[in-house]
Amino acid sequence: MSSLPEYPLSALLAPVTPEHFRAEIEGRAPLHIPAEGGSGDVRRALLDWDTFNGLLGQSAIWTHSTLQLVHSGNQLPAEHYCAEVQTMSGPVVRPSPAKVQVMMAMGATVIANDVGTLTPSLRAVCDTLRTTYAASVAANVYCSFKGVQGFGPHYDTHDVFAVQTEGEKVWRLYRNREPDPVDYPGEGEEVRRYLASACGPVMQEVRMRPGDVLYIPRGWYHDALAVDGPSLHVTLSVTPLYGRILFRLLESAAMQDPAFRAWLPPAAEDGGKPLARQLADLGQRLATLSASPAFAEEIAMTQQRLMGRASDYRLPERLSLTRYSPTGLMPPAVRGPAAVAMDWAMAQPRFVLEDMIAQFDFVPEDDLRAAVEAAVSAGALKSVSGP
Repeated sequence: MSSLPEYPLSALLAPVTPEHFRAEIEGRAPLHIPAEGGSGDVRRALLDWDTFNGLLGQSAIWTHSTLQLVHSGNQLPAEHYCAEVQTMSGPVVRPSPAKVQVMMAMGATVIANDVGTLTPSLRAVCDTLRTTYAASVAANVYCSFKGVQGFGPHYDTHDVFAVQTEGEKVWRLYRNREPDPVDYPGEGEEVRRYLASACGPVMQEVRMRPGDVLYIPRGWYHDALAVDGPSLHVTLSVTPLYGRILFRLLESAAMQDPAFRAWLPPAAEDGGKPLARQLADLGQRLATLSASPAFAEEIAMTQQRLMGRASDYRLPERLSLTRYSPTGLMPPAVRGPAAVAMDWAMAQPRFVLEDMIAQFDFVPEDDLRAAVEAAVSAGALKSVSGP
């Protein structure tokens, strides 16, 4: 039975320790980590030319959205590098290896998006970042040639770990930073002119060599240029939840309270005093709700949904299914996200534990198994046989 390799945060950051990085660097300033000894070898092995060529050669997995070509900051239209291919399911449009290479020879940068599950090493490092930051993590590959610049000065709405795996690339870090951006101003020439004027002077120029890592906090202006031949690097984008999620979750929770369903009085009534009193009461109710343990558990479930749960294929092993049926007795109280799954389980005439684990992938598997075992011990669930 195969298992994923481990890729701890220490391997990505060495010789910088994760403790120092998180306490002194993270979210504060960019950091260039040159390759040193074994740590550089591990990072270089994240994606080499042979592996990347092999991925690109699996033409059936690529579309215009997942394999993009950019030239001078503009994304090339699909017709410039894609072709119609006849398949058993009918005609489909896919990137053409021949056309892609012609466009690259003309100065285009190839961007392979969402590659975080395509190799064991990429998946392992993405899983590490996902669990470390309770975040959504994406891995994109950038391939370009000497003197080619895909994008001008810009910022990202997420933290970035750029890992140079082949060739070299010069990154310019500008002095200015957008404060915790969550939206991008858009595309087009007007936006590029704005970004070029807003980035400020160059603060630092970093020459990235194989095995180097560059950390860039969200909002920090930067750009990059390949030098001295072909360049290959992997960008790991980390996007945790932020405060905006509270509005959606609080709305759902608050509407369970009749006070939030009551009409608001006219603003002109009695000089606005009734409205002010009602708004103050609602504000206090929101403050109490957001500080409650139950709301913290809702945030925890939302974070877990964002991360997802890794699940590996085990073929040719066939999954053994474990079936249960409620007995009518009350199960022990369950706290945290597992309570949602147990409420579902107790409402079924019978259920399969493995299906429950698959459905509620935002709940740690160990918590689900523990909750079911506790219910069995209390006599609230019983094992059953059959299909």
